[in-house]
Amino acid sequence: MSKKAMLSRKGADNVRILALSMVEKAKSGHPGGAMGGADFAYILFSEFLRYDPDDAAWFQRDRFFLDPGHMSAMLYSVLAMSERLTMEDLKNFRQWQSRTPGHPELDVLHGVENSSGPLGQGHAIAIGAAIAAKKMEAEFGPVAVPQRIFAFISDGGVQEEISQGAGRLAGHLGLDNLVMFYDSNAVQLSTRVSEVTDEDVAMKYKAWGWHVIEIDGNDHGEIRHALKKAIAYKGKPTLIIGHTVMGKGAVGPEGKSYEDLVSTHGQPLSKAGADTAATIRALGGDPEDPFRIFPEAQAAFDERKEELRGEIAAWREEYGKWESDHGEKAAELKQWLTGRIEGIEWDRIEQKADSATRNASAAVLGELAKRVPNMIVSSADLSNSDKTDGFLKGTKPIVRGDFSGKFINMGVAELTQPALIMGRALHGVIIPACGTFFAFSDYMKPAVRLAALMGLHIVYIWTHDAFRVGEDGPTHEPVEQEAQIRLMEKLRNHAGRNSLLVLRPADNHETTVAWKMALENLDTPTALILSRQDVKTLPGNSYEKSLRAERGGYNVSTVEHPAALLIANGSEVSTLVAGAELLKREGIEVNIASIPSEGLFRNQPKEYQESVLLPGVPRFGLTAGLPVTLQGLVPEGTGTVWGMESFGFSAPYKVLDEKLGFTPENVAEQVRKLLAERR
Repeated sequence: MSKKAMLSRKGADNVRILALSMVEKAKSGHPGGAMGGADFAYILFSEFLRYDPDDAAWFQRDRFFLDPGHMSAMLYSVLAMSERLTMEDLKNFRQWQSRTPGHPELDVLHGVENSSGPLGQGHAIAIGAAIAAKKMEAEFGPVAVPQRIFAFISDGGVQEEISQGAGRLAGHLGLDNLVMFYDSNAVQLSTRVSEVTDEDVAMKYKAWGWHVIEIDGNDHGEIRHALKKAIAYKGKPTLIIGHTVMGKGAVGPEGKSYEDLVSTHGQPLSKAGADTAATIRALGGDPEDPFRIFPEAQAAFDERKEELRGEIAAWREEYGKWESDHGEKAAELKQWLTGRIEGIEWDRIEQKADSATRNASAAVLGELAKRVPNMIVSSADLSNSDKTDGFLKGTKPIVRGDFSGKFINMGVAELTQPALIMGRALHGVIIPACGTFFAFSDYMKPAVRLAALMGLHIVYIWTHDAFRVGEDGPTHEPVEQEAQIRLMEKLRNHAGRNSLLVLRPADNHETTVAWKMALENLDTPTALILSRQDVKTLPGNSYEKSLRAERGGYNVSTVEHPAALLIANGSEVSTLVAGAELLKREGIEVNIASIPSEGLFRNQPKEYQESVLLPGVPRFGLTAGLPVTLQGLVPEGTGTVWGMESFGFSAPYKVLDEKLGFTPENVAEQVRKLLAERR
C-alpha cells in the first residue's frame, strides 16, 4: 500500500470512529452505512470537492447532495474535518437544537446542501441541481459557473420508485456535470438486499443513458480513478457503483468481525453486539477520547484548503477578465444572484373576462416567460391542459445539448417532478414551477413536505381543481386534496412561518395577484389551485381590487346590516355572488368573503380578521372539497358548510353542479335554512 493510500485510509478510519462514536453517544442512529461509505466521503471531500474554505456560501462551489439521510454521521464527520462543524457539534448529534440532527437539515453555512431522509428524494434533488447548473452554464459560460454536482445514494434510494423517473431524465438530458456514488453494501435496515431484489442496477442505469463504473467502494485507489474518469466524462451522467462493506472495521468480543451484518444498520454498534472500544482501537483511535481528528486527516484537509484557496484565487482572476469582457452578462448574473425579480408590470397583464383560472394563469406565465430569465417551468405531460404551455410559448424546451430554454417536458412523472424542482431551487438562483392536475398532487406530497421543511421558493401549479373536471370522473376529481394540502398552511416551519402558502383564486384577476404573491414569497413554497372550467369574473373586479387577496382573505361585497356572511374560495365565490343576488330579491342582504389562503388570512391582525368574518353574524361556507376544508372559517356553532361528502362522478360539470347542489338556487336555500334556524 502506498504512503498516500495509507494516509487516506487513516483518514477514512477517523471518519468511521467519529460516526460510530456519535451514534453511541446519542444512543441512536445508523453507524453501519456511515462506516462503509466513509472511504468515498473522505476521498471526495479531502481531494476532489471544490469549495471556498473562507466562504461557505460561495455560489460557484461544487454541490454534494446526500440521499440516505440516515448516514448523516458520515457527512457530519467530513464536515468537521473541513471545519464547517466542530467536535462539540458531533458530540451533540441528535440533540435538541444541535447542528447535527438525526437526518441532515438544510444548512449551507455548515456544509449541508439539502435536508434528507425520505429515500430517493436526494437522488432527484441532485439531478434537479445539475439541470440548474447546466442552465446557468448555458447562459453565462463555464468560467462564470464552473460547478460539478456530486451525490451519494444507497440501496434504498435505488429501490424507491422515484429513482426511475429521476434517472431516466438525467440520462435523457445527458447531465455530464453529475457524478453519483451508489453505496452498494448489500444490506438494508431489516434484510439483506438479495432478499428484496436481484435487479442489475448497472444495466438499468446504462439503459437510461448513464455512464456506469463499478469499483470496490472501500479501495481508495479505485475511488480516485473512478472520480477522475467520471469528472472527465462528457455526454452522460456517471454512476459509480461502489461495492462497500456495511459496518466496515467493526469487531466484537475477542476480535470477531461484525462487518456485513443487518444488525449494525440502524442501532449503535454496542446494541448490535459489537465491541465499540475494540473497534475504535482497531481503527487507530482512543476509546476514552474518540472525538478527535487524526493529525493525518487534519493535514490532508489543511493541504486541500490551501490548494482550494489557490484555485479560487486563479478563478477570481479569470472571472474578473470574463466580467470585463462580458459586462452585460456579468450584470445579469449579479441580478440573478440577488434573488430579486424586476420588470413585471402586473397591472398590465391582460386577462380575458370570465375565463378559467388555469387560462388566467397561462396569461401570467406568458408574461413571466418574457420577464423572468431565471425561471424554469415543467409539466408532467400536461402542458396543454394545465396551461403551463403559456410559459412554453415564450421560450423553448430544455433538451440534451441545449439548456438555453426554460421549459422541461417531464413526461408522466408526478412523483419525480416535485423532487427535481427542489434541486433547482436548492441550487440557489433558479425559480422553479411545475404543473399537473390537482388530483395528482397526492403523488407529490412527500416532496412538497420536504420543500416546506426547507423553506424553498417553489411554485406548484395544480389545475382541474374540483369535481368540475366532469366527464373524466372521480379518479381525476379532487375532493379531499384541498383539505389535505391546507393542513400545510397550519404547520409552521422552523422559522415560525406557515410552511406552505396555498392560494385558490376566485377569478382571473385574483389569479394574477396569486402569481404575484407566489413570486414574492421567497420563504416557502406556494401552491396555486386553479379551475378547469370558466369562472365568472367577480362583479366590478380588477387587478387593483384583487390586491386585497394579499391579506389571505377579503370582503368581495358588503352591506350595512348583513343577515349572513357567505365564505368561499376559488370558483365557488362566483356561485355565492349569484346566490346572493337571489337572496337580495327577497330582501335578504349578505356579505361575501373570498379567502384564497386561510393560513395567510389567520396571520392578519385580529381586527382585520373580524372585519371580514363578522363575529355574531351567521356564516355559510361553500366548498367543492370536504366541508372540513372551511371548518376553520366556519367552526361549529357559527353556521353551516355545504361541501362534498363523497367522491365525484362522471358527467358534464354543469350537470354535476346541479346534482350536487353547487348552484345559486341551493346557496339561497341553504342560507334561508340557516337564518330560519337562528330565529
